[in-house]
Amino acid sequence: MRESSAAPPKRRKMIKNVLLDLDETVLDFHRAERIALRKTLIHLGIEPKEEILSRYHEINLSQWKLLELGKLTLPEVKVRRYQLLFEEIGAKCSAQEAAKQYESFLGIGHYFIEGAEETLGILSEQYRLYVASNGTTAVQKSRIASAGIEKYLSGIFLSEEIGHAKPAAAYFETCFSRIPDFRKEETVIVGDSLSSDIRGGKNAGISTIWFNPREEENLSDVVADHEIRKLSDLPALLKRL
Repeated sequence: MRESSAAPPKRRKMIKNVLLDLDETVLDFHRAERIALRKTLIHLGIEPKEEILSRYHEINLSQWKLLELGKLTLPEVKVRRYQLLFEEIGAKCSAQEAAKQYESFLGIGHYFIEGAEETLGILSEQYRLYVASNGTTAVQKSRIASAGIEKYLSGIFLSEEIGHAKPAAAYFETCFSRIPDFRKEETVIVGDSLSSDIRGGKNAGISTIWFNPREEENLSDVVADHEIRKLSDLPALLKRL
């Protein structure tokens, strides 16, 4: 009998490495930010009115977008957001002092996104988990320690230590170089930011999962490979990839 020359079907690669954004994916940054900002303003003698808190949040987001575009450095972001805020409200305060106090308060304690701790426990038994964050090194390490999640992680990739920020290709290339036996087809990134996590993952050639708990409409040109609304849905999704 003549043997078939057809090549055997390729075996599907299984996901082994999961890069996880930290803020608003694992830990509730907005809640921590608000508390730290209130304490900072009170320390500086500024009444933490709602309009000031909201305006800071807007300014802060705009500065992080500039970081993602490579137009600002992380040290510049940390000070510039306060410079802009104080100029608007007419406060004669030191932006450098505000940045220092804010980071000190922000690094205290932690607040989990719903289902995060349980999901990390489940995933850590099947995958290598890595935190991939643009946050400040001292703050993120303090929050990770407070949350007690390092036991679930195979590594922590912080942009301030790496020297590049998401979504830059250099950031991901450095992360990949630190993962044993790394293969792109076995790797996925999970995050809430389309401009940082998802764009970065797409540019780096790995699968992307957009964590979108608020069911926001995607008005950008960045399209994730997959989308979840709850972290508890992540284990089942990863099994299908």
